[in-house]
Parts: sequence; structure tokens; C-alpha cells
Amino acid sequence: MRTRFRSRRSRYAAALTALLLPLAAAVGLATPAQAAGPTATYAKTSDWGTGFGAGWTVKNAGTTTINSWTVEWDYPAGTSVTSAWDADVTSSGTHWTAKNKSYNGTLAPGASVSFGFNGAGSGAPSNCKLNGASCDGGTTVPGDNPPSAPGTPTASAITNTTLTLNWSAATDDKGIKNYDVYRGSTKIATVTGTTANDTGLTAGTTYTYSVKARDTADQVGASSGTATVTTTGGGGGTPGKVKLGYFTDWGVYGRNYHVKNLETSGTAAKITHINYAFGNVTGGKCAIGDAYADYQKTYDASGSVDGVADTWDQPVAGSFNQLRKLKKLHPNLKILWSFGGWTWSGGFGQAAQNPAAFAQSCYDLVEDPRWADVFDGIDIDWEYPNACGLSCDTSGPAAFKNVMSALRAKFGSSYLVTAAVTADGSDNGKMDAADYAGAASYANWFNVMTYDFFGAWAAQGPTAPHSPLTSYSGIPTAGFNTADAIAKYKAKGVPASKLLLGLGFYGRGWTGVTQAAPGGTATGPAPGTYEQGIEDYKVLKSTCPATGTIAGTAYAKCGSNWWSYDTPATIASKIAWAKGQGLGGAFFWEFSGDTSNGELVTAASNAIG
Repeated sequence: MRTRFRSRRSRYAAALTALLLPLAAAVGLATPAQAAGPTATYAKTSDWGTGFGAGWTVKNAGTTTINSWTVEWDYPAGTSVTSAWDADVTSSGTHWTAKNKSYNGTLAPGASVSFGFNGAGSGAPSNCKLNGASCDGGTTVPGDNPPSAPGTPTASAITNTTLTLNWSAATDDKGIKNYDVYRGSTKIATVTGTTANDTGLTAGTTYTYSVKARDTADQVGASSGTATVTTTGGGGGTPGKVKLGYFTDWGVYGRNYHVKNLETSGTAAKITHINYAFGNVTGGKCAIGDAYADYQKTYDASGSVDGVADTWDQPVAGSFNQLRKLKKLHPNLKILWSFGGWTWSGGFGQAAQNPAAFAQSCYDLVEDPRWADVFDGIDIDWEYPNACGLSCDTSGPAAFKNVMSALRAKFGSSYLVTAAVTADGSDNGKMDAADYAGAASYANWFNVMTYDFFGAWAAQGPTAPHSPLTSYSGIPTAGFNTADAIAKYKAKGVPASKLLLGLGFYGRGWTGVTQAAPGGTATGPAPGTYEQGIEDYKVLKSTCPATGTIAGTAYAKCGSNWWSYDTPATIASKIAWAKGQGLGGAFFWEFSGDTSNGELVTAASNAIG
């Protein structure tokens, strides 16, 4: 997670062929004479040998407005969609499904909308369905009427994180097969009865639910009415806002930082989520990062969260067992297992070759019966396979989206699926090398690593804040600041509510500096407790107190050393900015850099509300 931006970047230029090109390769899957309802028409717009551009046009040839559309088709083996726009495209084997975006699902009579994609292979589509019916505009399967709408669902047994839905049955002339349950526009369950449970929700948050019936011919009927439900709790803070920190497995060694420190510092009561870092990514699979720290190290009573010592023969000890005890004290606290990081992100290239197998391995590990109750989801720390991070690979710009899609498909809607991502807002930088918008549709949120923009890997300087909120005159690299990164994600279509502000609980520094203001020259990295050029906030606040701010970040010169870091005051101002941007909250790297009484976590929690 703690990384540095390097000057060497791979550049990816995606050539997208617009659907406005002549539709010479259109496949006529609908004709006006047949059209009694919506129709879907396929067009191949370009072909470059190893791939092609194509798209579908959905037209409402009926007499009533439709509020959503889903196009399904089959490709022969060897033909696939590699990237798409203006629709959410997923697959199950050779069967492909495209669902409307939030902004293009409603079609008045006579209106039409197109979505496009790039693909690999040479096959043509077959077995097209539009909203469960024929793509030629027929509204029913011949001789079989679609189901009626179910009753509007009602909610019961509502808690901070769970609820139960019930609805009255739909009717059909041939019989109801099952029901699809939707939270917003996302299908969260398919059930045979008229009740469903939803779990993994956020306290104090409002959700909407609806239900559609499916008959024995797989025709989907009209949607039920929409139910609006708000979960209980929320702790008096801003509903739904995330307060997340990273706990590192190696911290239990030299740093002597343990899960109990989260309790004694008061931190655990002021956060909503913990990312446990890191699990390994190797051989295309998720793997244990440090078995001893994770589940083998035994704690005596004084080191244990609840004051009860581990026994030598218990099946799970270590930080996993201590996190389990912490959750008992704080039932609303969610814990995710984070995989990758700077050292192990090189493994994502192989994982991207078979995302489904990777997701299965991660699920099997996270849900190992020995510790399944500890974790509420998975986080992947993507640094940065598509843009030459620790290693360069050929996984391609769709790799991140494909990996996130596979994780969501495997873990389902009741688990959290998140990712730590680049904050490089420069032109043709890391953010342009992968489909972050596509990946975001499968993620609960992105942890945007808005720190480590500058540091003493540039040994001669210039000195600069490692976590600038905004650009400033003299900034060493354009686009290397929080505001530009967030603006670029938004421009790419990532919702602001899925972006978390990153805060570093440490500083970066140089030595051999004579100039107090930023922009000075240096001779190398300043000495640090564990690593040259880096030091914890809990140390710097006393040894090199801040004397000024630049771009929203504190800095100080002490002797010949120059440091930049965040303080409670700069954290409060950064979070105020993030709230103005509509961000989903904030996260911290990492807990052990804070003071023993959780000074930085307290400032962040208070500012978020």
C-alpha cells in the first residue's frame, strides 16, 4: 500500500470505434413488421484482425415507456467482449448479458439507445433476448404469457446490517419459476419463494428494493413497486460514510503494534472498517501472507484484546483471533482481507489470465472455516500491473475490471469487494492504463492512494509534500495531487461516493536541505526509524513539529532534514474538502503510525462525522 510513483510509465492508448460509423455489418435481428415491443439490433462496426468493434441498438417499438433493458446473446467459443461502454456487460461461459446504465435505461415509445464494445474472435451472436423476450420485438413466448408483477416488498427484522424482504406472489398461466430480487438496479438474489434476506449492509443507510417474477419459460415479468428501507444504527455519524484503516501483519514484529492497540487507543470505536494487509498473490491465486502473524502467534492475557490468553493448541490464534475478539466488542466493525500491495501486486498479471480461478482461490481462503467469521469482504491492492508497478505485465487494460467482476461474481452482494487504486491524475498516467470505471461497477469503493506523490527516491529533491491536496506553483509533476486524481476518476465515470480519500499516518523527508520552503534541493533521504526517508507521525510531531503548510499538507525543516506529513489540522481540512466533493469517506495507511491515543484517527473520525 505504501508505494511511490515512478517516472517510468507505460502508456496505453485505447482505440474505441464509435457506433456512429456506418452500420455496414449490421445483423438484422429485428424488423419493423415484427416489432410489437422493444427490439435489439446488432452491428459490427470494425474489424482489425485480432479483434473487432460492435454494438447493439435497443429501440422501443412499443406504445408504452420501458424503464430498463437487458440484452442477452450467445457468442461461439473463442469470441468474447473485452471492454464495453454505455452498458454493464457480463458473461457466464459463452452467454453474454448487457444491462443499461443508470442514465440510459428509460426509453419512451419510438426512442432508441446504443451501446458498444470491443471484442476478440470472429463469431457472430445468436439466441438474442431483450428483457427476456425475442429481440425481434415479440413481447411473449408464443402461447405463453409473461408473469404478472409481484406485490411491492415489505421489510422486517431490520438491523444495522441485515433485513428480510417479503412480497405477495406473482401469477402466471404456466407457473412461476423464481423471483429476482433487486437492491437498486443490482440483482442481489434469485429465490423460489416470496421472501429473501439481505446482509452486509451499512448502518444508518437507505436502500431501495424491488422484485421481478420469472416463469418456467424464463420470461421476466414486470417489476413490483419499490420499497425504501433504512437500516438502523449509524452511530450518530454521517450515514454510510466509511472510516477505514489498514492493519499490517508485519506490525506485530519490530513495530510491536497489535490488534489490542486498536482497543486501548480508542481507535476501534471510531472507525467502521479495517483492512488486514497483506495476503499474497502468487501463482494466480490468493495465499497466506504471514502464517505466524496471521493465525499462529499466541498471545498472553496482557496482550489479548479481551484479557484472555491463547492456548497452545487452539486452531486459530494470531491477529485473526484477536480481530475476532475485537469484533465481539464492536459488532458493527467490518474487516476485509487485503491482497497484493507493492510487493505482491506482480502476481495480479497471472491472476488476470484466469479471473474466475483467482476469485475462487480468494473465496476459499477468506471463507476458510477456521476464520470465516472474521472477514466481511476482500480488498485487492492494485499497484499497478497495467502501468509497470513492481513489475510490468501484459494483462491489458481490461484486467482490473475482469478481476473485480470475477470477485464480485464469486463473493456475491453480501460481501464487501474493494480495491486500493492509483492517485496518478497525470495525462497518460497510471489511471489511463486500466478500466477503472468498468471495475468500479463491481466495487463497493476504491481506496484512492492520495499520498506518496513525492519522496526521497528523488534523492536530490526538489522537496515537496508527499500528499498534496491540490496543485501549487512549483509542484514537481502536474497531476500528482488529490484534487486532480479525484476529478479524473469522476470524469471517467466513477461515482464520487465510491471514492475514499487516502491519508498517510507518516511523513516523507530529505536530508542535506538548506531551504525551509518547499522546492529546495537535497542530498538524499532523511534518516527514519525503520526506513530512510520515512517516519511515523507519532515521532515527527515531537522531533520535527510542523512550521507551515503547502497544498493542504504540513511541512517542517529541522536542522538539515525536511519533512512533510499530515497533522490533525490538515486531516480535518482535507476531509472537509472530501465531503464537499461527495466522497464516500476516508482511509488511513496505517494504524501504527498514529499516537498511542489515536490522535489522527480521532481527527479523521470527528471530521467525517
